[in-house]
Amino acid sequence: MSKTIDLELTRAEVEVLELEARLRVVPMNDTQLSDALKTALAAKKDRLAKLRTLHATAGRGKAGKDGEEKVNPLHAGRRPPLKRTVPQRPHTKGGK
Repeated sequence: MSKTIDLELTRAEVEVLELEARLRVVPMNDTQLSDALKTALAAKKDRLAKLRTLHATAGRGKAGKDGEEKVNPLHAGRRPPLKRTVPQRPHTKGGK
């Protein structure tokens, strides 16, 4: 089973981690900043939870009627390796 990367989900996780790190280094007497960061962190965690459930349901929606996962026929097997060619100069018959 291949894992797909949801960039929006990944970015939301990074934002939550950044806010948590920022909240750890807030000066003790700056309650306004602390409260604002806590509010933002709660909103980001809520958004992250919604994205995770959306991502999880999108992954489950690909199963077929008989419970097997539908496989795109273009991606069913391994692709053959690409053939790389080096352009060759035409050989000229010259009389030197």
